[in-house]
Amino acid sequence: MAVLDSPIDVPKAAAHLEGASVEEILGWAAEAFGPRVTFGTGFGVEGCVIVHTIGTLGLPIDIFTLDTGLLFPETMELWRTLEQRYGVTIRAVKPAQTVEQQALHSGPALWARDPDACCRQRKVEPLRAVLADMDGWITAIRRDQTPDRAAAAVVEADARFGVIKVNPLVRWTNKDVWRYVFAHDIPYNPLHDSGYPSIGCWPCTTPVGEGEDPRSGRWRLHLKRECGLHAEP
Repeated sequence: MAVLDSPIDVPKAAAHLEGASVEEILGWAAEAFGPRVTFGTGFGVEGCVIVHTIGTLGLPIDIFTLDTGLLFPETMELWRTLEQRYGVTIRAVKPAQTVEQQALHSGPALWARDPDACCRQRKVEPLRAVLADMDGWITAIRRDQTPDRAAAAVVEADARFGVIKVNPLVRWTNKDVWRYVFAHDIPYNPLHDSGYPSIGCWPCTTPVGEGEDPRSGRWRLHLKRECGLHAEP
């Protein structure tokens, strides 16, 4: 699908849904895109909120995760827990190469030497393949997470991947997310309780100290705060 061919009036939809609830936004996405809508989760606490909502409402929305082969054991366990709790399938989308094959081709620990190249191979290109078959892409981004996300709309055209992107939690603050999680007893990654506000692949994620930016634990030794899914790496 080419975004320019979309029958959806993106600015009008964004304005209409700006004050809507996560339930209303996800319901709109399910109706607007039919079977060609997907939610990609990295199992952050925001993603758990969206999985909870999709599962609780029984919405016909595909759910996937980018299984890089480098996820924390705690993340893998949460994956199983969410599927069991909400009766959903979160399908694994894997890179073309395993971690071992990547090491043979590009050298060991590519993430330490060229994290942008590693993210491109293990996240961005697999995502591109998934979205080639979709019209709508639901994400868990929030405006207050990074400067790159500060201008995100509830509904926006993503020309890079050729889809309409839907961001149900974009207006929420970190406090809003945790308030909702505790109110609804939503499972979340226990690493969040151990100094990891943002969790990605284990080689590129470290705990965050008091007063540090919440994403400072991602790619700590590099000038990098995005994996390239929502901004160019």
